[in-house]
Amino acid sequence: MDVVQLKRQLIAFTELLFGEGFLDEQFNQLQQLQDENNPNFVAEVATLFFEDSERILNELANNLDKQSVDFKKVDAHVHQLKGSSSSIGAQRVQRVCIIFRNFCNERNVEGCLKCLQQLKHEYALVKSKLEALFSLEQQILAAGGSPSI
Repeated sequence: MDVVQLKRQLIAFTELLFGEGFLDEQFNQLQQLQDENNPNFVAEVATLFFEDSERILNELANNLDKQSVDFKKVDAHVHQLKGSSSSIGAQRVQRVCIIFRNFCNERNVEGCLKCLQQLKHEYALVKSKLEALFSLEQQILAAGGSPSI
């Protein structure tokens, strides 16, 4: 596939991610920090987000599985995930975190567990979408183009 077609695919896919609420303006701002000197900047930031998120999701599952739930600790993890999802522009993950924190404040274990499942789902979706986006960018680079839109 030629660079022009790949770029069209990238633009359409990016618009879809924004349209479906996966990403917000913060993602655009991250992309503006990427240049020829650091063409993988956004992918590198996303990789850190993925690693951090998986660790936090595991911590949340462990904390919510205990007989006596420490809601302050759970809330601190959710707050951390909310911040990192916000910094990368993962809007749907961030929204679930806001709801999750409300359940923490109410000390509602069942609500927290439901939010954890929703959070895992939204995280898996945004991760697969971003990986597909970065794959398209790599194809454009390999074809001799620049992935910037």
